[in-house]
Amino acid sequence: MANDHIKMVTENRKARHDYHIEEEIEAGMVLLGTEVKSMRMGRANLKDSYGKFKNGELYVYQMHISAYPFAFFDNHEPLRQRKLLLKRSELKRLYGKMREKGFTLIPLRVYFRDGKAKITMALARGKRKYDKREAIKDREMKRELDRARKK
Repeated sequence: MANDHIKMVTENRKARHDYHIEEEIEAGMVLLGTEVKSMRMGRANLKDSYGKFKNGELYVYQMHISAYPFAFFDNHEPLRQRKLLLKRSELKRLYGKMREKGFTLIPLRVYFRDGKAKITMALARGKRKYDKREAIKDREMKRELDRARKK
C-alpha cells in the first residue's frame, strides 16, 4: 500500500484529546456529486460528528460538508447523515462492541484514496477531565525533557 495515492481532506484533531482510541476502521462513504466536489476543495468539517447504527447499517451524523459553490440547483444538505460502507462481518463486530458500555464511534479523518472518498472511524471511550489534565501534564513534561536534551 506504499504506492496508494492519498489526499487528506480534513482531520478531527480534538478526537485524540477527548477520547481513548481503541481501534481504527477505514470505511467508504455514500456521497452525492456535489459533496464529492466540495470535499475535493477541502470544505469538510468533522467537529461534533459521530457514527451510529440505524437499521443494521452504519451512518455518520453531524459531518459538515459545505454546499458546492458552483452548483446552481440541487445542492446537497450540508449536515445530512451519510451511509458508511463496510463488510457485513465488520458491521456485526462493531455493533457488538458498540453495545458495550462506554464505547462510541467517532470519525478521525476524511480523505481520498485512489479517487474514492474514505473515512477513518475510531472505536473510542470518552476521557474524563482528569485524564485530559494528565495527558496535558505528560505532554508538557516531554517538551521540557526535549528542551533540556537540546541544550
